[in-house]
Amino acid sequence: MSTGITTWKVDPAHSLVEFAVRHMMFATVKGRFSGVDGVIKGDPNDLTKATFEATIDVNTIDTREAQRDAHLRSADFFDTEKFPVIKFRSTDVTKTGDNTYKVTGDLTIRDVTKPVTLDVEFTGQGKDPWGNQRIGLSAKGSINRKDFGLTWNAPLEAGGFLVGDKVDISIEVEAVGSNG
Repeated sequence: MSTGITTWKVDPAHSLVEFAVRHMMFATVKGRFSGVDGVIKGDPNDLTKATFEATIDVNTIDTREAQRDAHLRSADFFDTEKFPVIKFRSTDVTKTGDNTYKVTGDLTIRDVTKPVTLDVEFTGQGKDPWGNQRIGLSAKGSINRKDFGLTWNAPLEAGGFLVGDKVDISIEVEAVGSNG
């Protein structure tokens, strides 16, 4: 069991950022970003003083539909030519249970920065077969995409819009630690 301040590097091969949004007002489309990088600094036994920083390569978006992914990368949505990354930097961590926290931070999408709060669960820690200390975290939250300039939409013949405003976020992180 690790104690003390440790720097944890997100392991992109074992981490995932997923999102879900309503489509046509009655269905849900899910996608993910595979280009996740980040650092967590803190004591895994008490994350209240920890800092969380993450960067997501928006070009790694994958909704299992190439045409939709290209549209999401375009100026209608993320505009990856101008804004290739999403950033998150924590500003406050509050303990809510034995292994649960509220992590509030600044989320930047398309150069628009807004505060968001994620429900985070510390899922455990241990040594891998090569002697590296690892931790696991799960996080969930929601944002309104329009708050970040993602305003494109199309009206539906029966009323309503093609793309919902609320985006649910789910994050699974495995990170490798070092005390140096």
